Amino acid sequence: MPDPDFHIRPMSLPELEFAIDLAAHEGWNPGLDDAGAFFAADPEGFLVGMLGDTPVGCISAVRYGQEFGFIGFYIVLPEYRESRYGMLLARAGLRRLQGITTGIDGVFERQDNYSKLGFSLAYRNIRYEWQGRQQPPDPPAALVRVTATDDIEHYDRLCFPAPRHAFLDAWLRMPDSAAYAWRDNGTIRGYGVIRRCREGWKIGPLFADTRPVAETLLLGLSHETAADGPIYLDVPEINFEAMQLAADYGMKEVFGTARMYKGHTPDIDVNRIYGVTSFELG
Repeated sequence: MPDPDFHIRPMSLPELEFAIDLAAHEGWNPGLDDAGAFFAADPEGFLVGMLGDTPVGCISAVRYGQEFGFIGFYIVLPEYRESRYGMLLARAGLRRLQGITTGIDGVFERQDNYSKLGFSLAYRNIRYEWQGRQQPPDPPAALVRVTATDDIEHYDRLCFPAPRHAFLDAWLRMPDSAAYAWRDNGTIRGYGVIRRCREGWKIGPLFADTRPVAETLLLGLSHETAADGPIYLDVPEINFEAMQLAADYGMKEVFGTARMYKGHTPDIDVNRIYGVTSFELG
């Protein structure tokens, strides 16, 4: 029987820092200002497991409308990992997303556990670390700064399984971040965001029609960081051009996840995904 003092409830925005700190301790290297944008995506979607007044674990079960959900922040404090609290958190998260396609980026060694919960492997994401900086050429006129969602929401939907206006609106306005889009005669051909993290910087998303567009965005975004720490890029392994781009710039593989889905595999263009938005929210 579970401890009668154990209960699960939604987190407030300040409490979300508990989950982000746990993710940092697990080596996920979250962004310094992720909390506000994550919370904007679904304020009811972040759950904490409480043992009395003590938080012992968490999970996020973020809903993007009625179409898609994503599980993240599935972490239990080490001293409680032999208890049933982790399974209770997993069930609570899945209940919240019952009936809709649900994604997860799980560490490779837990892939069998996620399979038992009904998830199937779609592909692997590889996290690359890039220590080098290259001076970009004079940016083409097509490369423009982005601060509002209007221009990119349609394009984002090609690469993400559901609209996510509230999240993008906050993601594009984070402190210590920059966003660029490639606009060709008024049509968006790609966009990317870079943000400061606990260590270095992350680019995510990096979505583009072609490798040349992705490469130009990569260089433009990386130039925003001067020479301040490494840059990380999370690349779907099944996108050959994205993997080749990482190899050509000498990026080093440092981590990876299994992208898995419960329900049908979403109809998105993975060949446009040169960098995942985040392992926590998809």
